[in-house]
Amino acid sequence: MNMNLSLYEIRVVGCLIEKAITTPDQYPLSLNALVNACNQKSNREPVLELKENTVQDTVDGLIKKFLVSRGYGSRVTKYQHRFCNSEFGTLQLSEKATGIICELFLRGPQTPGELRNRTERLCKFDDVNEVEAELASLMARDEPLVAKLPREPGKRESRYAHLFSGLPQSSTLSTTESDKIETDASDRERIDALEKQVYELQLSLEELRQKFEHLAG
Repeated sequence: MNMNLSLYEIRVVGCLIEKAITTPDQYPLSLNALVNACNQKSNREPVLELKENTVQDTVDGLIKKFLVSRGYGSRVTKYQHRFCNSEFGTLQLSEKATGIICELFLRGPQTPGELRNRTERLCKFDDVNEVEAELASLMARDEPLVAKLPREPGKRESRYAHLFSGLPQSSTLSTTESDKIETDASDRERIDALEKQVYELQLSLEELRQKFEHLAG
């Protein structure tokens, strides 16, 4: 997906999707409510402490991208997402797909088991297999929305990440990649050590040569 949304934009959109589903009577959100949603300590990873002006700037940017709209008609300006399932855009997602994307927006890469537990307030999955099937469907789209990350060493399950910020920059490399980096680093250390030894030997030889010439003279 070529949206390349920033961390703050992902957080704002995720919060608007979440609140539209979980607290529809309080949706759309005022700026103050949106700031509080972005800075929640629960159901958020990472936990942020965004200032009101930062959220306002982020919302303004999303409005220009037609992913958020501003509502009028009350004393307080309120905001709603136009990210998906809107007459203004082409991205249409099922209830389950929306729940998965929302959760990935709010808490980053997760395993199917984590997604099943954490999406309960957003949608209903009967088991992990159903989550995996929905993830497979999101990856199989003409324009994939989700990617499977390399499994972390010692972990039983792979995590999945959304692609609305470009290719995920996973902090976890595959075992082969990790081994290669460790090997390269080890080789570099050995080369550096050898180069230091050669340099010290050259200094010693030069010192001996100078002493020899002095004695010979």
